[in-house]
Amino acid sequence: MAIDDDQSKTCVVLGGRTFIGRCLVVRLLTIGNWIVRIADSAHSLQLDPSESKYDSPLNRALSTGRASYAHVDVRHKSTIVNAIEGSEVLFYMDDSDSCNQDFYFGYSVIVQGAKNVVNACRRCKVKRLIYTSTADVVVDSSHDICSGNETLLYSSKFKDLYSELKAQAEAYVLLANDIDGLLTCAIRPSNIFGPGDPVLLPSLIEVAKSGWAKFIIGSDQTTSDFTYVDNVAHALICAEAALTSHMLIVSGKVFFITNFEPTKSWHFALCMLEGLGYYRPIIRLPAVVVRSVVFLIKWMDLNISSRDLKHVSVHNTIQLMSRTRTYNCSAAERHIQYSPIVSLDDGITSTVKSFKHLAKDLPTARLGDLVEQSKIEELLGSGEVADILLWRDERRSFICFLGVAFLYYWFCVRERRIVSSTAQLLLLVVVALFGFARISPNVSGYARFSSKLSISRTLPCFEVSEMSMRSFVRTIANIWNEVGNVARILAEGSDWSLFFKVVISIYLFKLLVVNNFPTSMGVGLAFSFVLCLIYEQYDVEVDGILGIIFEITRQSIEFVTSRLPIPTPSPLCINTTKPTKSKD
Repeated sequence: MAIDDDQSKTCVVLGGRTFIGRCLVVRLLTIGNWIVRIADSAHSLQLDPSESKYDSPLNRALSTGRASYAHVDVRHKSTIVNAIEGSEVLFYMDDSDSCNQDFYFGYSVIVQGAKNVVNACRRCKVKRLIYTSTADVVVDSSHDICSGNETLLYSSKFKDLYSELKAQAEAYVLLANDIDGLLTCAIRPSNIFGPGDPVLLPSLIEVAKSGWAKFIIGSDQTTSDFTYVDNVAHALICAEAALTSHMLIVSGKVFFITNFEPTKSWHFALCMLEGLGYYRPIIRLPAVVVRSVVFLIKWMDLNISSRDLKHVSVHNTIQLMSRTRTYNCSAAERHIQYSPIVSLDDGITSTVKSFKHLAKDLPTARLGDLVEQSKIEELLGSGEVADILLWRDERRSFICFLGVAFLYYWFCVRERRIVSSTAQLLLLVVVALFGFARISPNVSGYARFSSKLSISRTLPCFEVSEMSMRSFVRTIANIWNEVGNVARILAEGSDWSLFFKVVISIYLFKLLVVNNFPTSMGVGLAFSFVLCLIYEQYDVEVDGILGIIFEITRQSIEFVTSRLPIPTPSPLCINTTKPTKSKD
């Protein structure tokens, strides 16, 4: 389509290779009446495979001169001036990764960068500046926001450094309105997502790939507003058009931008993750518990940088899921004529399609019927016991937990002899079954219940194969031989390390089991329903801690034994056989 240069407007997209910037550039070029200058921190423009296609809007625009590229470092005003000279509109968005290094770098890019951009626009006589802020500038970690509007003040305690710096930059841009002919406004999108999303969906995926995959963090009733990236780009263009025609209403103002579809936070997350083949979380954990656990793990893991991303992702997910944050966009709808052009469901579908490659190498992904077993599940035999202890079915696991607690109370807490306790329990069961059968013969569903309780159907029949019996006998024989081997080594009196291991093991067994059998039994039964689940989620961390403890114990034993006297052989091990005289 031929474009009349006299009808075209020249704009600069500063941050044109960021998540939002890429989408905005394509949309401006698709509209057709814009000459677009792409400005970013990279020294040269590197096109993605999808952008390198001949029929892509960006590739066509670069070949026809409707698009160009300029390197800009917002910390240096001269590079900004070179990029925006001669343009009348500047769309400005900074990179969300600018705070990943340190505070000074983040401040110099976001806050000082905004000041340099404003000063460059005033110098180059740019007419309109539209800044992409974030709804997080009014968010803290302790309060819900329900249908919040533009009258909300900046947060007194920002949830992270990026939000605090964005608030400072936004305020400076708005204060620069109507100075030297420059008109400014800002938009505040909430929870941006879409193809190429560098923050929201990757954070959810990191959590799904980690040990938190089976937990619903926080309440599943919290509601949030989400914004598809195409709608953000559309809102920027609407703001520019309104700034041109309704400058008194729009200039110096800020507008919340969402998809107009507040939704349950976990519903949104599950729609994304299930589309990529991840497990649906089944266990709810309070956000305060998860926050404490993450803090503890970070404290133990300070020197392991490879796990920082997982901790950040869990933290972001806690922030998203623990509070309700919805916004009223009536001001944007009324003053800049913004309305979403892509629905939430369509946005989720296109986003999931673009992230399909991340569903291939997941340790917890369900691709078809292939599910990788965890270490503890394999250790427990991958049967019903594993399903119960790992809470695969919450109802059945809870019933079993109550049953175990009742048996512990009956046999241990009441301090009766095992024979009398067993007899009383059997008597109680027999009376209950027989009494139920006599009292409720006409109860609806009784026949079905009675058939389920049938002794012939309920009690298992023992069928032991010859191979199983041989394996059992071989195991017993191996244990016996190993005990005999340990006894022989101890009798030789030459291995201090083994001596200490045996003595400490026997002492701990006596201390924990023999002397405190009821308590040890109760703690063991209770924690078996908790520790197995925890180990499944944090097997790497637990193995690491146990490995450290084992290594410290081993080195301590070696340190002690190296300073003990060398034992003399036991008389039992002295060879009493007389030497044979030589016939020579």
